[in-house]
Amino acid sequence: MNIELNEDERLDDLLAEGLKIIQSPQVFSFSLDAVLLAKFAYVPIRKSGSIVDLCTGNGAIPLFLSGRSKAQITGVELQPRLSDMANRSVTLNGLEDRIRIVTGDVKGIAEILGHEKHDTVTCNPPYFPAHELSDRNMLEEVAVARHELYLTLDQAIENASALLKQGGKAAFVHRPGRLLDIVTSMRQHRLEPKRIRFVYPKRGREANTLLIEGTKDGRPDLKILPPLYVYEDDGTYTPEVREMLYGPHA
Repeated sequence: MNIELNEDERLDDLLAEGLKIIQSPQVFSFSLDAVLLAKFAYVPIRKSGSIVDLCTGNGAIPLFLSGRSKAQITGVELQPRLSDMANRSVTLNGLEDRIRIVTGDVKGIAEILGHEKHDTVTCNPPYFPAHELSDRNMLEEVAVARHELYLTLDQAIENASALLKQGGKAAFVHRPGRLLDIVTSMRQHRLEPKRIRFVYPKRGREANTLLIEGTKDGRPDLKILPPLYVYEDDGTYTPEVREMLYGPHA
């Protein structure tokens, strides 16, 4: 299928899934964090299941999740430029019957998608507080994706909880330095942390990424999963990450 690309866009392969995605190095390209979250999150297998991805950007996480589940997937993105990229990628891969992209604010999104209706919510939220926005020449799309200009961490967690049915699961990727903020907010909004995995660039280094999943109205029982290392000492991907990116036969 022919999909028109803007002059700053390119078409990249999602090798493990056998899909393609529209990206823009100037405006938005997904990072390894999106891959990690999509592989970490619980997903319902059945077609009747429902998944919502908040802060979906160019739709990378819904595309990744489509390879793990037959459920209906909805991506929510505030910025029209990014949601347009996501929509064209969905069409390019012929997934219109399984993935839809909603252009709108995460805040209050349950009013549109339904309160306590969904099985899984994933979210790769802006990592940096608004006051850390030092580069005033940063493109608006980049600033909004990276900084809490329109959505705080607590608001992301609150709205994720509002979407989930009882027993549903919410998974987030963030920075380890925000762990206590995340856990505090999750418990305030009826999400009991159940699984945490720390991601390290290499063995012997500090963790730089945190994956965490909670259950709506779940009982306290937190599991710390084995560490995930991204690179070997020689700079190549570890076998686990290589399989995530390129598939089991890479």
